[in-house]
Amino acid sequence: MELQIDDSILVKNYIAGDEKALETLINRYNQRISSFIYSKVLDRDVAEDIFQDTFIKVIKTLKRGSYSEEGKFLPWVMRIAHNLIIDHFRKNKRMPKFEGSDDFNIFSVIKDDKLNAEKRIIKDQIDRDLTLLIEELPDDQKEVLVMRIYKDMSFKEISENTGVSINTALGRMRYALINLRKIVDRHNIVLTN
Repeated sequence: MELQIDDSILVKNYIAGDEKALETLINRYNQRISSFIYSKVLDRDVAEDIFQDTFIKVIKTLKRGSYSEEGKFLPWVMRIAHNLIIDHFRKNKRMPKFEGSDDFNIFSVIKDDKLNAEKRIIKDQIDRDLTLLIEELPDDQKEVLVMRIYKDMSFKEISENTGVSINTALGRMRYALINLRKIVDRHNIVLTN
């Protein structure tokens, strides 16, 4: 029985110049990544293009030495593929455009009930990403944000429930949104345009 070499060792070997190591990784995850991409775009040619673009990006990142072993190899590659899928939908005008201004509100995306299949896929991913990002906020900001966005409470109701002034609740919401933007930038996550 053949021993399977760990992903992190294969990545290190590839960075050190062993081209076969990357080939092993691609072969190991080819089916899962291809299936994931195809399940989103539903077009073999487009899926193949995105698959190739994904690994071009993987190679460039590894060659540049920008890859960090924070997560695992497969989730990292899936994130790259996911971002390229979103880019594909944007380029083809099949994803709603959201202008990024200071008063931009990511939550306006979440409340859109008239979503087609592609928008639903993107919205579901945004919901998952957002839930994880909100967990990184300080508790007082997270509490106000959850009450306002998910429980649809007024700032007066938030003030009464938390025992702070309306201005404090407003301030916490403002800081929550500012910090959320910083977290999105830090994690290099694409939520919208």
